[in-house]
Amino acid sequence: MNKTDSLGTIFISGGTSGLGFQMAEHFVSLGASVIICGRNSVSVGNSIRALKKIAPSNQAILGFTCDVADTESVSKMFGELQQFGIVINVMICNAGVIGPIDKYLENDLTEWQNAFNINLYGTVNMVSATLPSMILGEKGRVIHISGGGATSPLFGMSSYAASKAAAVRFIETLALEYSDTGITFNSVAPGMMKTQLLDQMLEAGPERVGTNLFTKSFDKAASSSDSSQKAIDLIDFLASDASSGITGKLISAEWDNWAEWPNHLEDLESSDLYTLRRITGRDRGQNWGDL
Repeated sequence: MNKTDSLGTIFISGGTSGLGFQMAEHFVSLGASVIICGRNSVSVGNSIRALKKIAPSNQAILGFTCDVADTESVSKMFGELQQFGIVINVMICNAGVIGPIDKYLENDLTEWQNAFNINLYGTVNMVSATLPSMILGEKGRVIHISGGGATSPLFGMSSYAASKAAAVRFIETLALEYSDTGITFNSVAPGMMKTQLLDQMLEAGPERVGTNLFTKSFDKAASSSDSSQKAIDLIDFLASDASSGITGKLISAEWDNWAEWPNHLEDLESSDLYTLRRITGRDRGQNWGDL
């Protein structure tokens, strides 16, 4: 993020580990006030202590134990923030789970639904708590952390893929409904990273996660490369003034030349580029399936 930008206050759900904590470290190092939440109180406490070690004394670093899937828990947290007079400038909806891994009928339905509660309704709850104040201020950034499951089916991961796709469409719809507010809404596909989610896919094995995805996961775990920095660079861009006018998009940290996008705002605004959509025969050069 350009340090001349007004950093304001950045909220990161699921900010105690993995990409969430890396983002928190990044924005703290740039001078932003950062708020994180997580379900485990010990992890929240440890994360806050670590962040305060790298933060100047004038930065607000706050942490809350909160289940984003629980509406009452979220309301209580934002009630406390309101009492402190804190306004969120950037909401990063990062909290997410991979859900049960296996063919659909082999999954526990309660676990399957819980993935929706966190991945979709957790995002809905965080946005619902933040959006009214952003509208009043006529400015804000909502960034949803998605994944490959939003754009293609994943063997053995139906709850993850379906809930992430639903959350991306939710974000795209908000971008359309609130296009005149000065707020931008975007989703980020961070790429395969060396996190707990990767460990879970490897532990599941090729029988439950499918040979193709297992092989990709194994290769990623064995490689020295990691896409975390690319994801942070993209999220940094979307949180900054440099991304003004870019909204309603699903952006890949690994494969999209997003740094060039500000030079093509008209094309982005007037098309369905980088959004979820149905693929027609015409899109693939076929002339038999479309009228």
